[in-house]
Amino acid sequence: MNIVLFERHEIDAPLSADDPRAQHILKVLRREAGDDFDAGLIDGPKGKARLERIGSDGLELSFEWSEMEPDLHAVDLIVGLSRPQTNRKILNEATSLGVRSIRFMVTERGEPSYAQSSLWASGEWRRHIVAGAAQAFSTRLPEVAFGMSLVDAVAKVSGGVRKRIALDNYEATARLVDVATGRDALALAVGSERGWTGAERDLLRREGFVLANLGERVLRTETSVVAGVSVVLARR
Repeated sequence: MNIVLFERHEIDAPLSADDPRAQHILKVLRREAGDDFDAGLIDGPKGKARLERIGSDGLELSFEWSEMEPDLHAVDLIVGLSRPQTNRKILNEATSLGVRSIRFMVTERGEPSYAQSSLWASGEWRRHIVAGAAQAFSTRLPEVAFGMSLVDAVAKVSGGVRKRIALDNYEATARLVDVATGRDALALAVGSERGWTGAERDLLRREGFVLANLGERVLRTETSVVAGVSVVLARR
């Protein structure tokens, strides 16, 4: 946690002593009354927080905001629903890298029950994107959607996003490093753990996606996401 993030409604009340952020401030940052630390408003500015008092009701904080965060990268990630532990990694890492949206879709080879995981039903997923933003010293959170079909996920890509790439090991016609050029908005699709079906590849091609690879090795979904987004950002 490189910056401590707060919702807007949290800054006018003491931070509960049981809150993990309070434990981080006291035990990891080792702040005492009168000390400052880096803080941010989710989707708002960054600045400094001061620990005014440590009381039985929690930590009393004051805030001074300064710089506004820049917009997230114009990269829309479409990724196949995988096991919850894999999805947690993707939420965290893709947020740290700064994509502006993550859409988790049900693929033909994926397990449909993953969409009913408690990760989504309980709202736990949001905790992982907040952690990813804090890791990146950012306040910006991506838009997240889950449980849709590939058809619906592709339909939600803005018509202004002309550069569309899908990672694929078997029918790729290009290398990602060669096609992910320029600074235009870009959509990057990554299949679930068992990859794309022929019908899904055909749909992607009809929707203007170029099939590209990261090399000859077959990677885990979460590894493909991190490597793919990293290549895209480097080429931008």
